[in-house]
Order: sequence, then C-alpha cells, then structure tokens
Amino acid sequence: MAQQIPKSSVLLMHQVYRKIFPEVHKELEVWTERAEAIPNPELRKQALESIRTKRFHCQGGAVYSLLAGDAWKQSIKFIIAYQTISDYLDNLCDRSTSLDPDDFRLLHQSMLDALKPGEPLKDYYALREEREDGGYLHALVSTCQTILGKQPNLKIIQPYLLKLSGLYGDLQVHKHVAKEERIERLTNWFADHHADYQDLSWYEFSACSGSTLGIFCFVSYGMGMELHHQLADDIYRSYFPYMQGLHILLDYYIDQMEDEEEGDLNFCHYYRDSEEMRERLLYFIDRTNESVQKLPHASFHEMVHHGLVGLYLADRKVSLLADGKQMIKSLLRASGNKSKFFHLNVKAYNKMKEARTPIS
Repeated sequence: MAQQIPKSSVLLMHQVYRKIFPEVHKELEVWTERAEAIPNPELRKQALESIRTKRFHCQGGAVYSLLAGDAWKQSIKFIIAYQTISDYLDNLCDRSTSLDPDDFRLLHQSMLDALKPGEPLKDYYALREEREDGGYLHALVSTCQTILGKQPNLKIIQPYLLKLSGLYGDLQVHKHVAKEERIERLTNWFADHHADYQDLSWYEFSACSGSTLGIFCFVSYGMGMELHHQLADDIYRSYFPYMQGLHILLDYYIDQMEDEEEGDLNFCHYYRDSEEMRERLLYFIDRTNESVQKLPHASFHEMVHHGLVGLYLADRKVSLLADGKQMIKSLLRASGNKSKFFHLNVKAYNKMKEARTPIS
C-alpha cells in the first residue's frame, strides 16, 4: 500500500477536499449523464433526484478509498456505483404505489448481483410498471462487477459482502411494504437474529442493517492490502452492528421531521423519549470506538466514527429539532475533540458552498 493512510484529522480532511471529493464529483457526473438519458420519466426523475439529494452519501462512503492504496480511484468508482444503486432503489421504493415486497426484493437483487462478478444481469423491473431505464441499473451493476472481478481478495471478502448486502435488502423490503405490515415484518425478522444481538432493539438492528459502510471498507481494504480470514472477520464484527448502527441512527435522527411529513418509517421514533435516544446514541458511540480498536489503521476508523458524528450534527436540520442543541452538545462531548473538529469543519464547508451557490 504505497499511499499513506492519514493519521490525523487535518491530513484526512486535506485529502478528502483535495482528492476524494473532486473524484466523487467526476464519477457522479458520469452517472448523472446516464440518468438524464433514461426514457421512462418516473425512473429518470427518481434517478436524478437520488443523485441530487443524496450526494453526501457518496462523499462520505468515498472516504474509504483511502484504504485502497494506489487503487483509490477504482475504489471510488465502485463506491459511487454501488451507493448510487442503493440511493436510486431507496427512492423507487419510497415513492412506490405498489408496496409489493416481491418487487422490492427483485429490485434489491441487483445489489447482490453487483457483488458477484460474472453473475447474469436480470430484469430487475419485471414486477413494476415503470421498466425502461435505458440500461441505467444494468450499467451500475456491471461497473461494480467489473471492478470486483479484479479484486485479489474477492474469495475472502465476498461472503461478508453478500451477508451485509443481504441484510440491507431484507431491511429495504420490510420497511417499504404497507404501513400496517412493516412493524410485524421487522420484529419477526429481528427475532431470527436476536440471539446474536441481545443488546439491540428491533429498530436498532434494522438501523444497523441499513448502512453500506462495511461493504465499502471491505472492498477498499481488499484493493489495498492482503487480507486473511481472521482480519476479514474482525472487519465484519467491527462494522456490524455498531459502526453501521451509529451511521444510520444519526441519519434517521436528522431526518425525523422530514420523515414525519412524508409518512416514512423512522427508527428514532421508537425510542421512549429523547433522553433514551440520547443514551442509546452514546452507547453506540462508545461501542463503535471500542470495536474498531482491533483493526489495522485503528486511528483511521476512529476518525470515520468521529467524522460521522460531526458530519450529521452539522446538518441544519438538527437545529430544527426540539432537543437539537442539547443533543449536539452531549454527543460531541462524548465523541471528543476530533468530532468537534469535523463538526466545525463541515459547517464551514457548507457555508462556503451556500455562498458560492447562485440565487436563482
């Protein structure tokens, strides 16, 4: 691994702004151009909306490319394609009128197929009316397959990739069906896994399953260094459940008002009150920090963890929540100075972006 993995917050942010974000922008431009050519207006709308409104998912995920050494551009190419599938399908399921679990399952089969080089592409839209996407979803899946096909550690990491993607797909199916079915499906699903995750509630387990960070970590490490089975197992246990859970719980935390207006499922709504939610977020912060210590480059994974807290709490939506200011203060205090650094840095970056955006 010729490229050095940054060991300080300042060096990390320097590489993110100077190297990672420009490459992410370049890749997203490619997929935006493809999305604009989608024949079906509804599919085109959702593809473009998912890129426009969820760009920060790709930016955050692409930080893992720093683990890929000289293959960092290939890592970013994979991360952007895979995250774009995820965000696109989430939009399709969120705005679906059919509420058909078989449709959702078939759509998310694309995310499993993307992790299997050589797997034949399928008609992922077969169970819905809107089907003509001009090859957009197939192109995303093929891009991931091609990159993984050159992955020297594929045999070691693939079982973990498929496990994480399988959990993600299960979640997306259960959370997008008819409202009256969602809780029963999610609680029954969790019952099958409860013995292994007794410290989690059903909604926390669901949140842990909703992140792609573990997949990006595996793929990037697989490009940058030789992996063995024990290390692969350590990576899996370090990211699932706690790092991924922290990621998605923070995501749901900032989206509470928006999800209530849209009628979308939000796992933070199931906490008894804001105090219990705060205590559980602090628990996830503590367990995440503990779980990444066994990994190589532990300081990098700590920075990702601290960056998640700083990034999400810097979102302006937090200030609109009733307990927003108190939550920011409490979580930043628990996460330490690095989270405070990322928090201030992201706020400054967002203000700079707003200042540069022309008023239409």
